[in-house]
Amino acid sequence: MLKEKLASQFDFLRATTPPLIGVDISSSYIKMVELADAGKGLYRVERYVIEPLPKDTITDGNVANIEAAGEVMRRAHKQMATRIKNIALALPSAAVITKKVNLNGNQRDEDMEYQVQSEANQYIPFSLDEVNLDFQVLGPAPNSDEEVEVLIAASRKEKIEDRVAVAEAAGLKTTVMDVESYAALTAFEMILGSASGIDAKDVTAIVDIGAQSTRIIVMHEEQQVYSREQQLGGYQLTQDISRQFGMPAEEAEVAKKSGGLPDNYGPDVLQPFNEKIALEISRALQFFFTSTQFNKVDHILLSGGCAVLDGLEEMVAQRTQVHTVVANPFANMALSAKVKPRQLTIDAPALMVACGLAMRRFDPA
Repeated sequence: MLKEKLASQFDFLRATTPPLIGVDISSSYIKMVELADAGKGLYRVERYVIEPLPKDTITDGNVANIEAAGEVMRRAHKQMATRIKNIALALPSAAVITKKVNLNGNQRDEDMEYQVQSEANQYIPFSLDEVNLDFQVLGPAPNSDEEVEVLIAASRKEKIEDRVAVAEAAGLKTTVMDVESYAALTAFEMILGSASGIDAKDVTAIVDIGAQSTRIIVMHEEQQVYSREQQLGGYQLTQDISRQFGMPAEEAEVAKKSGGLPDNYGPDVLQPFNEKIALEISRALQFFFTSTQFNKVDHILLSGGCAVLDGLEEMVAQRTQVHTVVANPFANMALSAKVKPRQLTIDAPALMVACGLAMRRFDPA
């Protein structure tokens, strides 16, 4: 059956039941998160690990060195000290083509599967033999009683195979393949509530400041209404430190995280970088306002490794005049004795994707 063929190729947003670990392969780190059921609808952070990747192991979202990435993943899993070997991985959003279509809901599963394949042919710019394809029925179509809204997702086979190969090299089994942006939005749902001051009905700009780029996704009533990406990220700050203080990039990266830089680091390097980030966020919001029907944003949620930079939260709030908070999807979760609360708060913004992937453990069967 086509459905079995599709499921075996690309397990995208499909229900899963075995315990698993969420694993985010970013451009600079492998991040692992394990969550457990704490009862009464709550979750517990069992353990997590952030392990650096050698330079150029991941380039433009692609795995350039499977062996090196596999070794780092194996080392990270060993540090986790867990027996769980099933993992959930994610593809970069740029590696996945997604399309929402409305299909007749009163048809057999087999007929819908073939219709999905026919629809996919219209939107995918290469042969279906070269891709892994999956789909999910999201629910009733907004303006039709007889149709359902279906999300179609496709990615080149080699993109998926490379990530699966990294896991295999680490002795782990990939049971779920998600999309990074969707995983991050799953983690975003953990942030909604009175503690953060963010409600699902609000217009919230999620700003993910990664190593190479900054992605801005605007959410409203649990729907993504805007997305923009800028080539400005944490590596720019590393280069600024390297130039200012005449040190190799690797040394600058370590110093950026551990501290110990000269007294003029703050005013001469960090503050100008924070200003660049705040300016890019402000510009992105202006593009959002001019290209959509929205004219305001209620909240800005900072995520990614740079979200906790000293002074950034305040600077973004000041420039944009928008309520700004740093992401922590674990704020309402219990913590195991293995997890240090203060360190988790610092690391939490960089763990959004890994957290969202770890949540796949609790998908209904």
